[in-house]
Amino acid sequence: MSIVNLREILETRQIAIYFAAVVLAAVFAWLHPGTATLAPAIDPLLGFMLFVTFLQVPLMALRQALSNMRFLGAVLTANFVAVPLLVAALRLWLPDDPLLRTGALLVLLAPCIDYVVTFAHVGRADARQLLASTPVLLAAQMLLLPVFLGLFLGDAAGGLVQREPFVHAFVWLIAVPLVLAGVCQAWAARANAGRSAVAVLGLLPVPATAAVLFVVVAAVTPQLGQALGAVRAVVPVYVVFAVIAPLLGWCVARGWRLPADQGRAIAFSSATRNSLVVLPLGMAIPGAVPLIPAVIVAQTLVELVSELVYVKLLPCLGRRLALAER
Repeated sequence: MSIVNLREILETRQIAIYFAAVVLAAVFAWLHPGTATLAPAIDPLLGFMLFVTFLQVPLMALRQALSNMRFLGAVLTANFVAVPLLVAALRLWLPDDPLLRTGALLVLLAPCIDYVVTFAHVGRADARQLLASTPVLLAAQMLLLPVFLGLFLGDAAGGLVQREPFVHAFVWLIAVPLVLAGVCQAWAARANAGRSAVAVLGLLPVPATAAVLFVVVAAVTPQLGQALGAVRAVVPVYVVFAVIAPLLGWCVARGWRLPADQGRAIAFSSATRNSLVVLPLGMAIPGAVPLIPAVIVAQTLVELVSELVYVKLLPCLGRRLALAER
């Protein structure tokens, strides 16, 4: 089997792979209660996952994404203006506990930069444009998350949210993977060995994302029982967010007069959150365990189910609105 064929198989079946990783992780954690010790592996796996993800974005495509100001403006407006306004309204229904609020806000304010591309592709959105914008989205959220948390949490943010984890995340989850991806692409442009290495690494985004999902769920599942009340309190808010956020993103895209496929990409981006990347940030908060990890992973589980609905409904919404405009 060729590398191209294997890559196509992985990409075609990646949604099933992700769900299988979550189920296997939950079963593994149930059979082996000590899986919380896997938590230190999350950061290295995330860095590797983002490296192989960024490697799929040619530097030329990244420049093209930055030159497509309408799409970039829409995705930034949706994620850092419209969604924060929605979260500001929803926080009225969040529990008063500062840790629970911090965990929920942390995950709801951060747009996804990994498997959202998969679901966008299946949902007939412009996944390539969304993939090319992922470094910008990741950098923007690392810079703006402390600002939003300060606005929404007030004085409580000072004692809970530290600058160091965000600096660490920016360096190791954005700068280093992006530079390494650029180095590998330059090597591939000059040498056959580089092209072969990049081709092999191109097989790994799906397995790497599945590995991160497995480790995250396995590490946090033992803590879910201790934080069951907290999870029950935030899940209704996550469900409401999952209903409203894609429609909000679509409306923003229409305001920017984007084509239907790019509008669907904005809708997917608005609805899909960056739980895998913000989990280490949440766990760095003093006293975070078990509440914050449980609250963040609960959003992931709600979101994965919601994505199955999005891939069916968002293409229909796009067709109907397009017909209405004619």
